Amino acid sequence: MSSRIKHRKLDLKDGRVDLAHGSGGRAMAHLIAELFQPSLDNDWLRRGNDQAAFDVAGGRMVITTDGYVVSPLFFPGGDIGSLAVHGTINDIAMSGAKPLYLSAAFIIEEGFPLHDLQRIADSMGAASRAAGVPVVTGDTKVVERGKADGVFITTTGVGVVPAGLDLSAQQAQIGDKVLLSGTIGDHGVAVMSQRQNLAFETSIVSDSAALHGLVAAMVAAAPQALRVMRDPTRGGLAATLNELAQQSGVGFRLDEQQLPVRPEVAAACELLGLDPLYVANEGKLVAVVAADAADSVLAAMRAHPLGRDAALIGEVVEDDHRFVQMTTSFGGGRIVDWLSGEQLPRIC
Repeated sequence: MSSRIKHRKLDLKDGRVDLAHGSGGRAMAHLIAELFQPSLDNDWLRRGNDQAAFDVAGGRMVITTDGYVVSPLFFPGGDIGSLAVHGTINDIAMSGAKPLYLSAAFIIEEGFPLHDLQRIADSMGAASRAAGVPVVTGDTKVVERGKADGVFITTTGVGVVPAGLDLSAQQAQIGDKVLLSGTIGDHGVAVMSQRQNLAFETSIVSDSAALHGLVAAMVAAAPQALRVMRDPTRGGLAATLNELAQQSGVGFRLDEQQLPVRPEVAAACELLGLDPLYVANEGKLVAVVAADAADSVLAAMRAHPLGRDAALIGEVVEDDHRFVQMTTSFGGGRIVDWLSGEQLPRIC
């Protein structure tokens, strides 16, 4: 990079993204050197290549990719940057893998404030460093005003599964127990309340968090007892369990009284006409485990900061219809069906 590029500073306070910042020329070099690189700094990015080369340990590789279009970009408990890191790490972790590296692609709308972009990049960098999973390569594109909604982020992650561990959606067995790592609905309600400018007496914040540490504790407790893990994001717990029921050819029976829901989230859902079972989470996981190891896995979850509210919420049952059923707090029963339509758009 020439000295002319090094000494020409971006106006990170009042400046805005323009089309030249995605052109591949000098303006783009400024944006990368003065905004993205300091925020996401690590050895791989400093090399300035279009790719990252890295060594990996033995074992099966895992890869995932996801796009983030959350609206609003900033919400109580997080923003699109930290959410992109956490969400992709969690998709890797649900296989039992250790997440290793991330890539990130930004699609930015012309006119987007540079100070907001820096805030997002800083958050992304802080989240990746806290998780120990660096963003090692990336890409930036700028589109015309009105052709996007501020900024979209696509992240890809890679990881390695420990030898002998094979979690799969087809492995749930009759008699297995269903464990949930904590309260449901926090993320979706936090985003929705911000979007609708709703003020509640009690602050509701997103549960966005990287779950690989919690997963590692569960794997250490009983690796052979784990059948499958999922993070219940879009469509919430209901969609996740319906998907697993279809893939494993079983049914699920839940106990409503065992479902952890914060009172303020339950109240907000009632106000908004939502069901917490269908509201997205970004820092929770659901695990299907063998019955004889459920207590030990649950204890390991509760010993971790991100699993202290973990609960045994149900079991796998024989059901040719592959229904998810729930015993209600009143002693009745209901079918927890697939989500019909889009309850909460642009939630992640």
